[in-house]
Amino acid sequence: DPSSALLEVLDPEQNREFRDHYLDVPFDLSQVMFITTANVLDTVPSPLQDRMEIIQLSSYTEDEKVKIAQGYLIPRQIKENGLKGGEVQIEEDALREIVQGYTREAGVRNLERQIGKICRKLAAQVAAGEAAPKTVVDAAAIPQYLGRRKFHSEEVTERTELPGVAIGLAWTVTGGDIMFFEATRVPGEKGCTVTGQLGVVMKESAQAALSYVRSRAALDIDPDFFRKSDIHLHIPAGAIPKDGPSAGITMATALASLLTGRPVQPYTGMTGEITLRGKVLPIGGVKEKILPAARFGLKRIILPKHNEADLDEVPAPCASRWSSSSSTRWTRCCAALAPRHNLTATTTGCPPERSANPSPPYRAWRRRHSAYCHASRQLVAHFCGAGIITLCQVIVTSFSRFCCPKGVELKICEQKTQTK
Repeated sequence: DPSSALLEVLDPEQNREFRDHYLDVPFDLSQVMFITTANVLDTVPSPLQDRMEIIQLSSYTEDEKVKIAQGYLIPRQIKENGLKGGEVQIEEDALREIVQGYTREAGVRNLERQIGKICRKLAAQVAAGEAAPKTVVDAAAIPQYLGRRKFHSEEVTERTELPGVAIGLAWTVTGGDIMFFEATRVPGEKGCTVTGQLGVVMKESAQAALSYVRSRAALDIDPDFFRKSDIHLHIPAGAIPKDGPSAGITMATALASLLTGRPVQPYTGMTGEITLRGKVLPIGGVKEKILPAARFGLKRIILPKHNEADLDEVPAPCASRWSSSSSTRWTRCCAALAPRHNLTATTTGCPPERSANPSPPYRAWRRRHSAYCHASRQLVAHFCGAGIITLCQVIVTSFSRFCCPKGVELKICEQKTQTK
């Protein structure tokens, strides 16, 4: 057992006369420094961790992997496979395609294997006389050498266009990923189901998130919804175990989105734990969780307030692609929900008949209609952008009087909301 051997080696009371079972000769190892590596610490015994100084090394970013491949991996594989430097050229977009679609790891070991696979196929073509004097491998040619993609990026916009779906940031052994938290409501009686092969910590976070959302009357949620409904919270990819204390605000946001009917704004990711009082607690692994945000095209990240200092560790090229928001209370995370749209327009009349030569009544109607469309877009964008829920009737009356063509009415959707 290597763990037992290391315990004896690292023990200052025993390593002065360490006796190997093979040679059966004592060795003085008191002045020897041992360097070990591991992908995860979960399988390392706690007594062994107590005798070691643990240094956490974060995963490489996509840009770092590309630079390492260009500077070291490609020249080494070209040489090992009997090719010359001028016979093959792997473009940068091809390397990014390999990183995103064929390797999912913290380091570059599998990346080098895939590059070696391409070089071996090119070497076989050169030996058979089928290759050109110089072969340029771009992203479009990668499936020809490596086959179909092994990993597919989730379509963020399609997954978040319906209420009840929120994007969470997760730390994994391969460096980091995003997870979609899906919530749905079905007829039932006070049931709450959580699926997705979650650990004990995440299940407790789901219960805390549901209890907190139920206590928030300001969200305009029917207080009796839980008596007639069952809530099902699911995190896809059920074959992969998931656990950790950083999914509370994502679960609460997904539940609030479902119960209010307001979808989460697209390209928004979040991470953090929540308490029953709505306080957002700090989490770890911020860099590893944020790096996938740039890879998946997220434009806004919500983090706990106490983790702002960890943003200094994020590489500048990745941090410049999105904006970050920090909060100590979950109520600020409600800004991630899309605003309510209460302004609707219904056409009760028809425009004048259009012909090859537009008549003056048609041209006049078209001018009024264009002005109405432009003004309505500005008004809706202004109020929705400001987060105002209900419009005053006098505004709509004045707007319809001066901007609407004849036969067009503006109405306010009747909702039980408080006028701001």
